[in-house]
Amino acid sequence: MVETGAYVASLATLAGKGGRVKMLWQHDPAQPIGVWDEVREDAAGLWVKGHILRDVEKGREAATLIEAGAIDGLSIGYRTVRATKNAKGGRLLSELELWEVSLVTFPMLPDARVGAKGDDPADCTLRELAGVFETARAVLGHR
Repeated sequence: MVETGAYVASLATLAGKGGRVKMLWQHDPAQPIGVWDEVREDAAGLWVKGHILRDVEKGREAATLIEAGAIDGLSIGYRTVRATKNAKGGRLLSELELWEVSLVTFPMLPDARVGAKGDDPADCTLRELAGVFETARAVLGHR
């Protein structure tokens, strides 16, 4: 279960160093496919917004698969910094070092999904991805 605030320190550290959470294809560190322009934790959980780099071969493939509805999942890669066990023996993740958010075929959390935004005429050459982990928090017991 991911607790509220688990991403705060990691995101602040990255921002302080001018770093970014990576956008990968299927968690493969050899296949970055885009850039997350905004990553934050809100009341619902982790929220990301970015764009796929269509100049990258895998980026073109990913965009085509998303547009066709063949790929629509998101999944995170992280390291646990602080965790405890609850009364039932489950892990309570209170601090995570977020490394990457991947576009994936099968997300661990069924509601961690990609949404495409292409209706802004000022942004017609840049396809944005918006993934909202709203129900992920509920699925993981995020409080």
